[in-house]
Amino acid sequence: MAGLFLDAVERAQLADLFDELGPRAPTLLAPWTTRDLAAHLVLRENDPLAGPGLVLPGRWSHFAERRRAALAASDFTTLVATFRSGPPPGFFRIGWVRRVPNLTEFFVHHEDVRRANARAPRTTQPAMDQALWHSLTRVPWFLARHLRGVGIELRWAGTTHTVRARRGHPTARITGPPGELLLYLFGRKDTAHVQVSGPTAAVRALQHARLGM
Repeated sequence: MAGLFLDAVERAQLADLFDELGPRAPTLLAPWTTRDLAAHLVLRENDPLAGPGLVLPGRWSHFAERRRAALAASDFTTLVATFRSGPPPGFFRIGWVRRVPNLTEFFVHHEDVRRANARAPRTTQPAMDQALWHSLTRVPWFLARHLRGVGIELRWAGTTHTVRARRGHPTARITGPPGELLLYLFGRKDTAHVQVSGPTAAVRALQHARLGM
């Protein structure tokens, strides 16, 4: 992976998996299939009018979904090729965007496809773990914004690295590899390989909270 932005590695591997599984394979984002997810990724990078609606609520979100559904009805091979080729010049080619939002997006969605299709968790390289931890320390407060009354601490398993995702008492601790912590905070609680510990009230609140975008 030397010399590469790590988002390029995830992009290529996810595109390969799309090609391998085809347009009708399930994802963790049911009822979305691989076709729906590929359309989402293409719209995110190539439709500046609808793209913000992927994170903004209300009418803009509904508009983006209509545009995404129209893309999903197009040729799957072309969708995958468009995603594989990368975004047009502009925002999504900026270095920090590639290192944080892009890497996070591609890693999480790569696992959405892998784990919905009985693929085991990956053993990531140290450089990828470091990059995912860096991403994780930039977004936890936002991903946990719906949690009320308790705090969250994230710990990278096997290290002393910790980050406070949300202040509050009592506090629950989530321990795991950086990629698994990201998956948990993005709402993939049932498939993320983490350990949740702490006072019962904090653990219960975390387990019932809506996490993610």
